Amino acid sequence: MNFKKQLREGLLTNNPVVGQLLGMCSTMAITTTLFNGLGMGLSVTLILICSNVVISMLRKVIPDKIRIAAYIVVIAGFVTIIDLLLQAYLPALSKSLGVFIPLIVVNCIILGRAEAFASKNGVLASAVDGLTQGIGYTVALVCMCVIRELLGSGTFGKGVLSADGVRILPSQYPAMLMILPVGGFLTLACLIAFTQWFNRHLAEKAAKKEAEAK
Repeated sequence: MNFKKQLREGLLTNNPVVGQLLGMCSTMAITTTLFNGLGMGLSVTLILICSNVVISMLRKVIPDKIRIAAYIVVIAGFVTIIDLLLQAYLPALSKSLGVFIPLIVVNCIILGRAEAFASKNGVLASAVDGLTQGIGYTVALVCMCVIRELLGSGTFGKGVLSADGVRILPSQYPAMLMILPVGGFLTLACLIAFTQWFNRHLAEKAAKKEAEAK
C-alpha cells in the first residue's frame, strides 16, 4: 500500500470528477454553494470508505455472478444511514441536496471503486482508496462551488460561514449564468483543462529529472 501514490491518484491523475468524469449529474446540480459541496463530498467519502471496507471483507464469499447486485445492496445500506443522519442532524443540507443523496446508491464513483479496487484488495488498502478518492471528489466539488458561488452570487461560504455567506463582490456584479447548468459545464471544463495541464507538467518534470539522473 502506497498512501502517497493513492492520494495523488485521487487528487490528480485519477480524480473521480476531473479525471474519470464520474458522478456528473450530482456534480453539476449541487455545486452552487460551498455548503452543498462540502456536504455531498463528505457524504460520498464516508460511503466510499465504509462500502469499500465491507466489500473487501466479503470479496471472497460473494459469488461472481451476483457481485454487482451485492455491491449495490451494501452501498444502499450506507447511503440510507447517511441520508437518515442528514435528515436528523442537518435538515437544511438534506433538503438542499434533495434526491442526490439517495442517488449515491447508483453513483459510478462508488460502484467503480468497489469493482475496480475493493473487490481485489485488502481491507486497509480499500479503506485508504475510499478515503483518497473521497478527498479527490470533495476537493473537486469545493473548487467548483467556490468558483460558481463567487462568480454567480458574489459570496463565499454560504451556509458554512453564515446563512448568506460573506459578500465578496457587490450584488450588481455577479454573473447569474454561473449558478445555472451552463455555468457548471464551463467551470468543470476549466478545471479539467487545468488538471490535464498540471498532470502533463508534472510528468514532463519527472521525465526531465530522470533523464538528468542518467
